[in-house]
Amino acid sequence: MRRRDLFRTLPALPLALAAPVAAPAAGRSSRLRTSICAYSFRKALEAGKLQYADLVDMAIEHGIDGLDLTVYWFPQKDLEKFLTALRLKAYKNAVEIPSIAIRSNLCRENERDRRQEAAWLMHWVDVADRLGASFIRVFGGTVPKGSTEDQAAEWCVEILREAGDYAATKGVILGLENHGGITLRADRVIQIVKTANHPFVAVNLDTGNFREDFYAQIGKCIPYAANSQFKVEMRGEGDRREPSDWDRIVKMLADGGYRGYMALEYEADEDPFVAVPRHLAALRKLAGKYSG
Repeated sequence: MRRRDLFRTLPALPLALAAPVAAPAAGRSSRLRTSICAYSFRKALEAGKLQYADLVDMAIEHGIDGLDLTVYWFPQKDLEKFLTALRLKAYKNAVEIPSIAIRSNLCRENERDRRQEAAWLMHWVDVADRLGASFIRVFGGTVPKGSTEDQAAEWCVEILREAGDYAATKGVILGLENHGGITLRADRVIQIVKTANHPFVAVNLDTGNFREDFYAQIGKCIPYAANSQFKVEMRGEGDRREPSDWDRIVKMLADGGYRGYMALEYEADEDPFVAVPRHLAALRKLAGKYSG
């Protein structure tokens, strides 16, 4: 925990950074950018058939602004060398790396575990900073057996505040994603983020992760979203599937004054090397239609 002790010696954040989570921004012009989520190619990345640097080439080929880098398959050896090479290649090709996604579980009932989880987030803040990314997708986890959801929400807030203080020193936002478990419903996601009341804690809006009242819940999250994921399907209870209405969602983002990235996270059955280019073209077209 030396990182935590070191942070205590840093000067207090300027008052300008100490504002609460963003209020609804309806009425301002939107600014929409596209990105490719590395998780779309999870099997190929895991098997070593695709490299993260290849995603830079893919973004160039399809006219996409940036990359959302799921970190699960980052190398354990020579990480610094890997990060340097990837950042350099992206910059030289005018491809942005706005965000990364990590594994996390904020529902830690033991205080020592909460400190370790906060330290884990801080580690990835350093990695994001090394890549030039300003956003990390964070997952809340599942409520432990014998605990209440309200208790677990308090633990999430505690971890997000502590890690958020360190993230603030790097200019990196922690985005709590609606991803089942404690974050199954929009109301709970928003409650955790608003209670954290931290300028570097926001919502990562996954438009395909709600299980009911899809568009109503998306709408609730938009005012607090600093990043967004797009899936081609909505999956309801009982594995019910229906196509996602991207035009409707992007219009909602634009009407809400959203300024940020829309990352394609492909999880459907078709071969991603066939499907992803087609869906990227659709997402790029919608970004142009509704941006600004």
